[in-house]
Amino acid sequence: MASASSPPSKKQEKQDLGWMEWLKGWYDLIFEACFQKLMSRHLHNPLPLPSLNGKTCIVTGSTSGIGLEIARQLAESGAHVVMAVRNPVAANELIQKWQNRRTDSDPLNIDVMELDLLSLESVARFSESWNSRGKPLNVLINNAGIFSIGEPHKFSRDGYERHMQVAYQFIPFFLFTALEGSRSALFAATDPEILKYSEKLKSEEWPVCAYISYNCRPMNPSKEAHNVNTSHIVWEKTLEMVGLPSNIVETSMQ
Repeated sequence: MASASSPPSKKQEKQDLGWMEWLKGWYDLIFEACFQKLMSRHLHNPLPLPSLNGKTCIVTGSTSGIGLEIARQLAESGAHVVMAVRNPVAANELIQKWQNRRTDSDPLNIDVMELDLLSLESVARFSESWNSRGKPLNVLINNAGIFSIGEPHKFSRDGYERHMQVAYQFIPFFLFTALEGSRSALFAATDPEILKYSEKLKSEEWPVCAYISYNCRPMNPSKEAHNVNTSHIVWEKTLEMVGLPSNIVETSMQ
């Protein structure tokens, strides 16, 4: 005789956010809206950078906004900057403008490479071109994003929703100028103490890792970010979207 099905366990994994999580989310949103400027008052503007001679940095979306400021400041600190952009003409015009404003005669070490993150074909072409150079890459800043609140739903040529890209947070876009908004990325890319912050990546308990927040201080992710099962699902779905096998990392390292 078949046994009756057991009732759902009280420990069954929840599917929705609880009211405490919603409340915390609203609290964080309001706190950021009201106090980000205050919490960042200790930072210089622009952020002082160390000498970056001999370092190579790729910056996506570097012809406007935060990406422009990141690329300019890295180059002026001595780095070899690769501007990965959709519009190479605009990038070259910017380089000439930056060079004309310099008081010394040393040219900025900047290359321009075409990259459209809405096209997987363009991404593959960019990667192949970069790999063919056989040069080391010290810093990769994935800055490019789309800010199109209220616009119609759009898809790329590959059929992916156009907001599936690296994007800015909503609130800092209004609170900070591009020069101010560039500070956290520049800090994470150049500060000599960043390796100490990264030690938290090895933690086996929550918080699992640290990231650099808008005030250039290490912050902790949410508890959901510590959920290994969720991380695996997101990773597998990402590989599926771009058409890569699930064992791509293992085979690439062989």
